[in-house]
Amino acid sequence: MEPSTSAVLLWPFLVYGIAVVTLVGGILFISYFLGERHEENATDQAYEAGITATGTARLRFPVHFYIIAMFFVIFDVQSVFVICWAISIRAVGLAGYIGIVIFIGVLVAVLVYERQIGALDFGPDGKKILKSYHQKIKTPIRNEMVDKQGK
Repeated sequence: MEPSTSAVLLWPFLVYGIAVVTLVGGILFISYFLGERHEENATDQAYEAGITATGTARLRFPVHFYIIAMFFVIFDVQSVFVICWAISIRAVGLAGYIGIVIFIGVLVAVLVYERQIGALDFGPDGKKILKSYHQKIKTPIRNEMVDKQGK
């Protein structure tokens, strides 16, 4: 009886998977027993350049930081596609050129859309700040003038 072709080709992957799981498990097991354990107060505190911590390291960041990170990852991956196309431009020919033009067109359309809906406005709008500032200044002055005229 002959072994099947798929069983013959899969056994190296099975051996490799078992070896990886065994190695990772062994490293974790050994590090648990050989690792250092500290019970000092300073163990859990953030330490940076010799400056003592004045507050907690668990800060909440505004969502804009995560949006910037997502935009970076998205456009970084897309730049990889464009670079791969540029490397193989002769092999893909006109069809590849049309494909990358459509791809870049979609990128530009998404960027314009994000700009229009305000997804790229990360800071406060200066005009709105000035408008509310001037309204706050004018309101107390008007109230004082009404009070003085009414008395």
